[in-house]
Amino acid sequence: MPVPFHTLTRGQFDLTWSLFEYHLERLEPEDFRWEPAALCWTMRGGPVGGWAPDWADTEPDPVPVPTIAWLTWHLGWWWSVTMDHLQGRPPRERSDIAWPGPGDATVSWLRGLRTEWLAVLDRLTDADLDRPATFPWRDDPAHTVAHTLGWVNAELMKNAAEIGQLRLLRAARAAD
Repeated sequence: MPVPFHTLTRGQFDLTWSLFEYHLERLEPEDFRWEPAALCWTMRGGPVGGWAPDWADTEPDPVPVPTIAWLTWHLGWWWSVTMDHLQGRPPRERSDIAWPGPGDATVSWLRGLRTEWLAVLDRLTDADLDRPATFPWRDDPAHTVAHTLGWVNAELMKNAAEIGQLRLLRAARAAD
């Protein structure tokens, strides 16, 4: 008997999150804004307080190396907007997603997004999986909510691996 899609995607998500949690538990405030290269994207103090991400509407060449700060903001941004779309809410603008800052506040924010995501997953029915999804694939009617769920798992895995690798690299360099 085939594994139901909900079971498969939830299992993938839970595995990815458990690997991510390993790094979340070990992040230090100093890890977030550590710049691993001269050319990097990070979060900078905003003109009226808060934090603002480095950003370009067209991907630069070469691509800047992101900091953990930037990656955690980016993860929070795409995940929040994905949930807006799936719940029928007007999607927030990139500038509306506030990064809490280095340390426990960001870790708590990401864990809160996980809790919200699990609630979204629990409400989805098999019929919902076949509905068209416009995010993140603007104007492509071939993609469904099921595609979005797979994309979230892949994007989370990628961001978790990047954050973990940066954390490990900073720790290794600090030990030298």
